[in-house]
Amino acid sequence: MKNVIVIGSGLGGLSTALRMAHKGHKVTILEKHSTAGGRLNIIKKDGFTFDMGPSFMSMTYELEELFESIGRKNPIQLEELDPLYQVFFEGQEKPRQIYKSLENLEKEFADIEPNLAEKVDKYLTRAGEFFHDTEDKVVKANFNNKLEYILKLTRVPLKHLPYLFRTMWKEVDKTFTSEEVKIIFSLVAFFLGSTPFQTPAIYSLLNYTEMRHNGYWKVKGGMYKVVTEILKILKEMNVEIHYNTEIVGVGNNNGAVHELVDNHGKKWKADIFISNSDAASFRGQILGRKSYSPKKLDKMHWTLAPFTIYLGVNGRIDKLKHHNYFLGENFKGYADMIFTSSVSPQKPYYYVNALSKSENDVAPEGCENLFILCPVPDLRFKPDWSDKEELALNIIDDLSKRVGFDISSKIMTKTILGPDDWESKLNLYKGSGLGLAHDMDQVGAFRPKNKDEYFNNLYYVGASTTPGTGLPMVIISSRLVTERIENDFRAV
Repeated sequence: MKNVIVIGSGLGGLSTALRMAHKGHKVTILEKHSTAGGRLNIIKKDGFTFDMGPSFMSMTYELEELFESIGRKNPIQLEELDPLYQVFFEGQEKPRQIYKSLENLEKEFADIEPNLAEKVDKYLTRAGEFFHDTEDKVVKANFNNKLEYILKLTRVPLKHLPYLFRTMWKEVDKTFTSEEVKIIFSLVAFFLGSTPFQTPAIYSLLNYTEMRHNGYWKVKGGMYKVVTEILKILKEMNVEIHYNTEIVGVGNNNGAVHELVDNHGKKWKADIFISNSDAASFRGQILGRKSYSPKKLDKMHWTLAPFTIYLGVNGRIDKLKHHNYFLGENFKGYADMIFTSSVSPQKPYYYVNALSKSENDVAPEGCENLFILCPVPDLRFKPDWSDKEELALNIIDDLSKRVGFDISSKIMTKTILGPDDWESKLNLYKGSGLGLAHDMDQVGAFRPKNKDEYFNNLYYVGASTTPGTGLPMVIISSRLVTERIENDFRAV
């Protein structure tokens, strides 16, 4: 049995704590925030309960695997969404419904995209082949070095090679004729905190996972139920969690971490340390690694920052469903400027999650619970967010017009979080919402490793290490780091 400390209680940290405790280790979690969950958190205010970050699950079999791995039945109730979401295009009164059923999808777009079912089937079949040909070889595998990773890539069928050299937009552009359909099939790039003009075509596999492989699922009781159920099990396993505890320093000797130092000056000792903090910025800010200095980090490609608004609204908004996207005109122009703009977008694209459409106890009766997410430039490009209220008002006014409901006059509670808030609350580097982007030189073995380069007992888990960002990926990340630790300490 080893003493294990997990730094941070995001889903990656919590999942790793479950796996390590199940294997008989004594596990302690140190959490900077006053609540567990990281980005998968909760805001309770004025009778409303908001999911703070993620608002759906995909690849839900990874959640099943997590509980199976510790000999437990999955306690989380999931409900599949259909339609998956709806998209409001500027100047169009009626939103487009996005269905998993290709028959229904073809009917929805019959006026602008002929033979859509046939085109989508071909597109998803190809994306599915890539997904299944790479899932075990690349996504669900540890790599000791870049050469090993490249050798594994050579085992991927050559027919997928063009995917590596095309963008997602080029992939949809050669498949569909309607601009609207192209935009809808490239929206998943925004889930990665990027744009389809920069995201590699390989991520069309996300279209496959959403529309054919598994779909989108909401969590009964809200997304934070995932965290509360895991916390119950961790308590049964005697895992201790210390909140309001931020790690500010590391003591080491003989190539191993000896202790951690928190913001209160307390020292924490263990045999194994696992960081669920951002893997790149932890190496730079806490460990002081030159290769991860602010100058080097700033040159890396980071995902867009989140600008989030949490609204409690008096009244029901009939036009909204569980998931809603609101898009403006000039998609390419907007995507080109959004990453590096030093000003807030004047006509922002944004996402609205109306949890009150499916959960009764997240808002008072007759009210709506709205979570609005607008991807914006990170703090490298726009360090001043004193215009938060102005941007929020801009978004709320636009939303009011497009759903035919005067939201501003009906607001009962409002919370705004800018990139600066996300950085300070959750140690997200420069406010980047999902950490390092998934460029070809920032995935696989080119991503920060899940084992430290110098300390033989320090490991990493979460979105910023392998295999990448998203709830299913961080669950896989917890499995990979647990396997690596087991192999390392079995060899000792």
